[in-house]
Amino acid sequence: MAGLAGKTYRVAVWGTGGVGRYAIRTIIDRPNFELAGAWVHSESKDGQDVGILAGIDPVGVRATHDADALLASGIDCVMYAAPAGPRPAEALADFCRILASGTNVVTTSLPGLVYEKGSLSKRFLDPIREATAAGRSSIFSSGIEPGFGCDLFPIALMTMSHKVYSVRGIEITNYSEYPVEWDVRELFGFGQPLDYQGGLKRPGVLKWGWGAAITMVAHALGVEFDEIRETCEFHPTPRDLHTACGLIPAGTVGATYARCVGVIDGREVVSLEHVDRMADDIAPEWPTGRTGATDGVWRVLIDGEPSFDGEFEVGYRNGESASEHGLLATGMRAVNAIPWVCEAAPGIVDALHLPLTTPVGALHPHRDGVPAFNPNTKGSHR
Repeated sequence: MAGLAGKTYRVAVWGTGGVGRYAIRTIIDRPNFELAGAWVHSESKDGQDVGILAGIDPVGVRATHDADALLASGIDCVMYAAPAGPRPAEALADFCRILASGTNVVTTSLPGLVYEKGSLSKRFLDPIREATAAGRSSIFSSGIEPGFGCDLFPIALMTMSHKVYSVRGIEITNYSEYPVEWDVRELFGFGQPLDYQGGLKRPGVLKWGWGAAITMVAHALGVEFDEIRETCEFHPTPRDLHTACGLIPAGTVGATYARCVGVIDGREVVSLEHVDRMADDIAPEWPTGRTGATDGVWRVLIDGEPSFDGEFEVGYRNGESASEHGLLATGMRAVNAIPWVCEAAPGIVDALHLPLTTPVGALHPHRDGVPAFNPNTKGSHR
């Protein structure tokens, strides 16, 4: 992929909330990126300095509600961080509009797009394909999971495999500090009655969101699933919980265990699992990290020759927030891929077909004993 060395990419951020604010901070911090602007949904944010919206000092770039003006300003790539789950039709229209304008897209908002041959319908994919063809542009979807923890991470481990019998990827997270109301209450069902049938319990939702990730693992092994199964269990909280999204009353959903499983010849061979709690002591019988950790852990179990039990943990230092660092890591999977996506052939690209998207410009050797990234600190974090 020619053109990476010494090139600067003009990047705009679409949505300045949780992941978007971290994308902004990173883009202004990297020598190979130029922050070209930011699109905001709220007209009250129109014209505000993008740095202020990201919680840092002013950067001299103004946010806009005018999408056409932003796309006409000569952008190489949009980092799309606006939510897609509660508004899929609007998000699809945004993607098509951006791509058809000739602007590349990286996003953390659409997990079902981490692999084109996964679970999204032709009705959803065809407009994106047509827009990339019209604009000669590319789109890449990623995140910490899906996008790395339960798909690319096990795929990397399996480059050391002789035989593989089954693969499990497990996200183990405490969502009490996670501030996104729709995800917490509507999607995961926290605070809902135990007979709640929305969100992850609704048939097809897990396959829509996670089917692409497990299909990518299967294709890395050269196989196809006979079927994809979905399961979701709830566990009540024994007491009232006060969280970033408000009260989770005693007796309502306090933990969820969701599984999206690829099946071959009647055997469950690849699974993506989420064990998400609102307090660390709820559902202790459900999976944890190797040392019992219940927050910010991604664990991969590969039954094979050799077998593997690998995991990584974010926000592992004392005083760090696994929730905030998880959002940061999610955004970086997209931001770090920008140069490679801009140089890729038009279409939907994925982690199997991109090089390793290394974080050029990320090394800061003179740390001086301060945290590498403090989400609560304003100003430069260099």
